[in-house]
Amino acid sequence: MTQVGADAYVRQRALPGFGEAGQEALARARVAIVGVGGLGCPAALYLAAAGVGALTLIDSDRVAVSNLHRQVLFGPDDAGLAKVSAATSALARVAPGVEVRAVEARLSAGTAEDLLDGHDLVLDCTDTWPSRLAVADACEARAVPLVWGAVQGWFGQVTVFGDGVTLRDLFPTEPAPDLGVCDAGGVLGPLCGQVGAAMASQALVLLTGAGPGLRGTLQVLDARDGAWRSIGVAGGVRA
Repeated sequence: MTQVGADAYVRQRALPGFGEAGQEALARARVAIVGVGGLGCPAALYLAAAGVGALTLIDSDRVAVSNLHRQVLFGPDDAGLAKVSAATSALARVAPGVEVRAVEARLSAGTAEDLLDGHDLVLDCTDTWPSRLAVADACEARAVPLVWGAVQGWFGQVTVFGDGVTLRDLFPTEPAPDLGVCDAGGVLGPLCGQVGAAMASQALVLLTGAGPGLRGTLQVLDARDGAWRSIGVAGGVRA
């Protein structure tokens, strides 16, 4: 039963450096999430619950039972449905006031700039390098901040690109095709939740202006010892 007059964001407004101005900034924000899988599901859930005004979900895949251990917006009854459609329904139950736009499409180098146009921030939750590079190049071209995450096996990574630092600075050459592709090997479900939640946190920090975020720093998590390690990322080092 809904509590009449209840404020869903009162605990956020109480944060130093957040307040009413931060909540209003979230309500005005338009955020694109590319990939609604192990990272995109928790990221979308937290951003919607936080009150981001508009979310665009971009993914061409369908829900599969073998992925449910990490794609927490979906259940067995969603198997076979388009991920973006199932995610939109799930988010409507959590945050009915958030505008969610479902784009059932695979983002490519040729479509990235058009699909990401008009957004204040992008989260790259994809797991293939062609998609990652397409997102990164489009964000760089439009000067849109990019929150980036990746998981494989026991390891997770998260950072923020912008202000002259991009994915091509972190990876000057494309890694081997299987690296970072969840379907190519095992992946720990809760690790996806940790990285996806970290990406959502970075998005909220950037959208509200509460801090500098992880620009220039790559955080790497080994789930086996629970330790996050920081690695500096310098811009302008590409050949």
